[in-house]
Amino acid sequence: MDLFDDAGMEPEGIPSDAKAPLAVRMRPRGVDDVLGQDHLLTPGSPLRRLIDAHSGDSGPSSVILWGPPGTGKTTLSYLIARTGSRKFVELSAVSAGVKDLRAVISEARRHLTTSGAETVLFIDEVHRFSKTQQDALLPAVENRWVILVAATTENPSFSIVTPLLSRSIMLTLHGLGPEHVGQLLERAVADERGLAGRYSLLPESKDMIVRLAGSDARRSLTVLEAAAATTAARQDTAITVEDVSEAIDVAAMSYDRDGDAHYDVISAFIKSIRGSNVDAAMHYLARMLEAGEDPRFVARRLMISAAEDVGMADPSALQTATAAAQSVALVGMPEARIILAEAVVHLATAPKSNAAYNAINAAIADVKAGKIGTIPNHLRDGSVWASRQTGAGEGYRYAHDYPGHIVTQQYLPDELAGTRYYEPTENGYEAQITPRLAKYRSIVDGEQ
Repeated sequence: MDLFDDAGMEPEGIPSDAKAPLAVRMRPRGVDDVLGQDHLLTPGSPLRRLIDAHSGDSGPSSVILWGPPGTGKTTLSYLIARTGSRKFVELSAVSAGVKDLRAVISEARRHLTTSGAETVLFIDEVHRFSKTQQDALLPAVENRWVILVAATTENPSFSIVTPLLSRSIMLTLHGLGPEHVGQLLERAVADERGLAGRYSLLPESKDMIVRLAGSDARRSLTVLEAAAATTAARQDTAITVEDVSEAIDVAAMSYDRDGDAHYDVISAFIKSIRGSNVDAAMHYLARMLEAGEDPRFVARRLMISAAEDVGMADPSALQTATAAAQSVALVGMPEARIILAEAVVHLATAPKSNAAYNAINAAIADVKAGKIGTIPNHLRDGSVWASRQTGAGEGYRYAHDYPGHIVTQQYLPDELAGTRYYEPTENGYEAQITPRLAKYRSIVDGEQ
């Protein structure tokens, strides 16, 4: 738990320790310095009112900031805390327990009563709090004993309890664009709090950091600081591409196997295969594997995709996906990447059909809706004596005894007679099924 009063803080609410990391030193001093979040900071918006606290309107009592890492969630909490005589308390959901929460709330309530000063309680990674811990916040938010600013990289609808959500304003932060990250790097190079003009950032080096950082401001400044240290070590002042490369060997990717990024990437992967874009599918496969995703998980998803999206347009796709899953389990990484890549190429370039997928969904929907009916008597099991006494199996026509091994006969219950679930497409192998199925249905239904 970190409690910031006046000590160790600048008037703007930013830590003043010169030894702090560059990303901390360069936190915006005011709203105008915040990059990429203009949609949240327009005059009169809930967040702006909370930061400005003017005209007697102090804004909402609880705000949930949802967004990717490095987009300014902690910074915004500092800007809220700097208003008036507010105190600032920071808790990490990774280490804080219910006891810590209650202690902070009790102190905030006492402080509010004795001095009238509000306490901003910033909770990072709030999605890691248990339901009990989140419930412990409810009285404090309800009575405004604290101004809660909760930050999360996970979808609050799934990770935050409903009572807390209903008492909070949920604000979505956008990932920073390349222009914002570039502007931030230029500011850090020149600003006295940053590199103070002691170094120059070559254009190609800046572009490389922007590319490596993605939408993460913190990561961009961390790479810049490390690259500057490399430049200083070789007694130079121009930060080169080589300095950046030495500072960061592999771009760290935002990919939490239990979080939104995991589901976003696998979703993009499957949708790219479905859309027959083999290049995009290969890109997302690489992202998952480089982030340490379990290749067996990827293989399982490929089997599902083969059945759902390729289907009977190319029945061999499921065979390929199944063989890939078995091979991946036997071989492991890094060679498994080749096996998965081969399966991805097959699925992405195969003709597509979701007719079988639609068929089972429609059949299940009917069953759930009670459209079941009685099994025709001639299809029932007549092998048991008691069943035969009821006529089970009588009148059944053995298909192999008839020309073409197909015969006119009712198979569906009376209530569903004539129902069509499977409607083949004209894609790939399924195009061969369409005329054959039409013929079979015609004979079975007695139309021939």
